[in-house]
Amino acid sequence: MESAEIRRRWLSFFEKRGHTVVPSASLIADDPTLLLVPAGMVPFKPYFLGEAAPPAPRLTSVQKCVRTPDIEEVGKTTRHGTFFQMCGNFSFGDYFKEGAITLAWELLTSPVADGGYGLDPDRLWITVYEKDDEAERIWRDVVGVPAERIQRLGMGPNFWSMGVPGPCGPCSEINYDRGPEFGPEGGPAVNDERYVEIWNLVFMQYERGPGHGKENFEIIGDLPAKNIDTGLGLERLAMILQGVRNMYETDTLRVVMDEATGLTGVRYGDAESSDVSLRVVADHMRTAVMLIGDGVTPGNEGRGYVLRRIMRRAIRNMRILGSDGPVVGRLVDTVIGTMGKQYPELITDRRRIETVALAEEAAFLKTLKAGTNILDTAVTETRAAGSTVLPGDKAFLLHDTWGFPIDLTLEMAAEQGLSVDEEGFRRLMREQRERAKADAKAKKTGHADLSAYRAVADASGATEFTGYTRTENEATVVGLLVDGVSSPAATEGDEIEVVLDRTPFYAEGGGQLADTGRIRLDNGAVIEVRDVQQPVPGVSVHKGVVQVGEVTVGSPAHAAIDVRRRRSIARAHSATHLTHQALRDALGPTAAQAGSENAPGRFRFDFGSPAAVPGSVLTDVEQKINEVLARDLDVSAEVMSLDEARKQGAIAEFGEKYGERVRVVTIGDYSKELCGGTHVHNTAQLGLVKLLGESSIGSGVRRVEALVGTDAYRFLAREHTVVSQLTELLKGRPEELPERISGMLTRLKEAEKEIERFRAEKVLQAAAGLAREARDVRGVALASGRVPDGTTADDLRRLVLDVRGRIPGDRPAVVALFTVVKDRPLTVIATNEAARERGLKAGELVRAAAKALGGGGGGKPDIAQGGGQDPAAVDDALAAVERLVSEAA
Repeated sequence: MESAEIRRRWLSFFEKRGHTVVPSASLIADDPTLLLVPAGMVPFKPYFLGEAAPPAPRLTSVQKCVRTPDIEEVGKTTRHGTFFQMCGNFSFGDYFKEGAITLAWELLTSPVADGGYGLDPDRLWITVYEKDDEAERIWRDVVGVPAERIQRLGMGPNFWSMGVPGPCGPCSEINYDRGPEFGPEGGPAVNDERYVEIWNLVFMQYERGPGHGKENFEIIGDLPAKNIDTGLGLERLAMILQGVRNMYETDTLRVVMDEATGLTGVRYGDAESSDVSLRVVADHMRTAVMLIGDGVTPGNEGRGYVLRRIMRRAIRNMRILGSDGPVVGRLVDTVIGTMGKQYPELITDRRRIETVALAEEAAFLKTLKAGTNILDTAVTETRAAGSTVLPGDKAFLLHDTWGFPIDLTLEMAAEQGLSVDEEGFRRLMREQRERAKADAKAKKTGHADLSAYRAVADASGATEFTGYTRTENEATVVGLLVDGVSSPAATEGDEIEVVLDRTPFYAEGGGQLADTGRIRLDNGAVIEVRDVQQPVPGVSVHKGVVQVGEVTVGSPAHAAIDVRRRRSIARAHSATHLTHQALRDALGPTAAQAGSENAPGRFRFDFGSPAAVPGSVLTDVEQKINEVLARDLDVSAEVMSLDEARKQGAIAEFGEKYGERVRVVTIGDYSKELCGGTHVHNTAQLGLVKLLGESSIGSGVRRVEALVGTDAYRFLAREHTVVSQLTELLKGRPEELPERISGMLTRLKEAEKEIERFRAEKVLQAAAGLAREARDVRGVALASGRVPDGTTADDLRRLVLDVRGRIPGDRPAVVALFTVVKDRPLTVIATNEAARERGLKAGELVRAAAKALGGGGGGKPDIAQGGGQDPAAVDDALAAVERLVSEAA
């Protein structure tokens, strides 16, 4: 049974039994504590925590998930993978243990012809929490599982919580016996390789208190409503139904391994080491495609770094298998071909996914080349120091700065006859991870921090937003926080957070900045609102300062936004939609939105593009936008179902989470997007849009910045003034300015080159004299001294090599010259072969000289370079070089 069919049967089974099918959420987690969705229940957390009401009491989904903590184990075991699909069915106060257990058994054991998975009931083993008598009774007496195939386990494996105070409960796991070839008998309590867990049923019935770990917390009491959260690993079930030994051999991964075999000639099953690499390639490329499909782009931070690391590990393993050129294009096509059966949007978005992936591969291949040069230098320095171990900090630098995998460093160092200080490298990696964890912990909001906002939501409900049609309205203060703590009152000067029952203030979101303004209470108190956020869904929190009087909960109030600011932001937001559409028209669907910010009078728009946008294209885009403005197109908004919006061709932002009902903003016949922001009523209200330019903000992501309305006019007025001044200075027409300025710059560069040529010739003229005046130091010709200040490093290097070449090759020679550039001393030292035979190495001499200069340096035995901080120490450095020459000779 193919994976796509397993997915289809799951959703069909539960839909027929009263469950509402929920599409998989984006892998980009809608949770500030998570980078990516790691579990099937994550999109449902707000329902389990009571932050929002579920759309129905029974839900089901097949959720895309990514986990990377055990990324180093991928390919080495049959169970570790970075991407997986979690099939889940959920009940919110509806059915409980007996319902969840009987549904699971029915789906697993029903014949394939009847819509089930057709598993042999005699091969299914059950585990329950050791104190859960009810679950065991249901399995034994209601379902009919023999008592000997039901095992009780402790809290570690069979009790679930979110790791913080809140809902928790016992688990019951369904395990499949794969047979004696996978290990001894005894059930899942003895061997989880033979008895593979396929489905976990979580019975949320308790509330837990604070504590750490899986077992060190107190059960406070029962939940008011009992919930069900279950998860079946689609890949594990596919492994069983398809009769293969591990998940890498299932249909969606085996085809990728086969493609890798076609590219490298290495067959799966030839050797364990190559099998591991093939599994890594298959797993990582599938994960990369799914991440890019959901809008993640490679980067050096957050989820972008997760994607970059995964892609580079895949490319690196292809190199281990023997490939030496681009391979990602064919691997991506293969993944889309197999996963597109379950996620058709991958096929629709193929071009964008391929563009991002190919750009990252090209960047990494360049990185490999640059990193190889850095590694060669590190190997040379290690040998020069008489060591056979590459220092851990060098390996860490290659990994951290250049993205050089440690296994590549190990391999290439071994080829040079060196080992690597792996312990030093691991220590630096641990220190980096600990710093990252500390930063993450400091930034993490945590569930407890939101309890005050949830309390307001529970007591008063969601905030009604009136801002689409009104700029002010009457309201009531329903919540008040001072320093993050609920308070009944606040006085003049207090920084507060206010929740109203209804508000015209737009809370920051969807790239649009929040409204500002004032809230006036009937008792005369005034609050200056500086920001508005939604820390929990549906609750608008107005952050500001009490300017006058006392604010109390329950007080009537009048809320009014800064209308001029709102209108300016609305112009920017509508201009963003027009820019998005114009870029897609010019560059194709790969120019998908990757972020935006709509501020008063200006906006920035991030979009996917593998390369810079040519200036001529940007000019055409700007012209198209302003032509649309002149058409006086009406701007309208309509709420509809997500399916209807998609049918109408509305554009959705990658990574954004949408409910079943969405708001669609339409600009005439030109643009249609899902958007919750505020907009103008007609394009003529924008006046003018001026694109300031575009730039790169990450691999495959570009940013356009622009001005709107009067801000754009003021910019053009300033530009006109500058052009007028240049026209007067150069005595030419405005259209002649680029050519005239270009000519002036060309002549200036030619003059600079001529000056540089004369200066270099003057420096090199000293070579003959320096060689002739070389002093004999115990049989070694030492040509040393200080050349004119300002001599560049390149000229100094050429001079040193010229002097060395003028000294007879059979005479040991050392050339050590110094200069000062911008108040910093610089030295280059060279030795000939006869000197090196006496033990005189340029790198050692440079280190001694640079130490005297208060700096550092290094290089090869024949030539090295260094510098320092103290120009007055040049004579001391010369003396240090002469002393070392004398001692070595």
